[in-house]
Amino acid sequence: MEETISLKEIFGVLKKRLLMILAFVFGAALVAAIISYFVLTPTYQSSSQFIVNQELQDPTQYNTNNIQTNVQMINTYNIIIKSPAILDDVVNELNLPYSSAALGEKIQVSSADNSQVVTVTATDENPATAVDIANATVGIFQNEIPEIMNVDNVSILNEAQLSPNPSPVAPNPILNIAIAIVLGAMVGVGIAFLLEYLDNRITTEDDVENKLGLPILGVISWVDEEDIRGNQFTFQSSRKRRSGFDGAQEKSI
Repeated sequence: MEETISLKEIFGVLKKRLLMILAFVFGAALVAAIISYFVLTPTYQSSSQFIVNQELQDPTQYNTNNIQTNVQMINTYNIIIKSPAILDDVVNELNLPYSSAALGEKIQVSSADNSQVVTVTATDENPATAVDIANATVGIFQNEIPEIMNVDNVSILNEAQLSPNPSPVAPNPILNIAIAIVLGAMVGVGIAFLLEYLDNRITTEDDVENKLGLPILGVISWVDEEDIRGNQFTFQSSRKRRSGFDGAQEKSI
């Protein structure tokens, strides 16, 4: 016989374990806030751009084929700019405390589709260092590419600038807290249904019918000890008053 769960039972389980679910939600949000604000180190980004453009003696010869050639060359440049041939010079010029391989993980190179503009983005815990890395990488690449590719078609379009009040790009506390709330609610609801599934106690009349398959003939109400004591006191008091009344009648007779 297959068991079915109605919406009423689902809401009943959620209502029964509501405090536990809320505890998971607030606990996850609190942990995410503490980690985001006090544990994780903020990181900053800075970007520098260069454009790939062939220098031609006759501007009238510049057509779509030249643009397509430059766009295809950008894919090669994206690999070269993150190679040790460029990054080793950046590490030496800025005296960075890590290797070119570690520096490569801090640099992102991107370009829009069919665009000759390439953006080099550097990420670092120090905003000034991020600016220096972005500018140094593009500058060294511009100087080295004529020897590497035997072409001179790179021009700096925009240098990275240090803003007066730089804001970190990571971590994002609001996003982390929101994700933690969702995860906390999912975990809390999952544990609530797991506890309900593992709870095989018979506590209601419906449990008797569902688990034992027996009809309900009668129900014994729960009586507290205070109610029993109160009823005894009332019963004894009524007996005393009644016996006193009977004694008075006997005397009068």
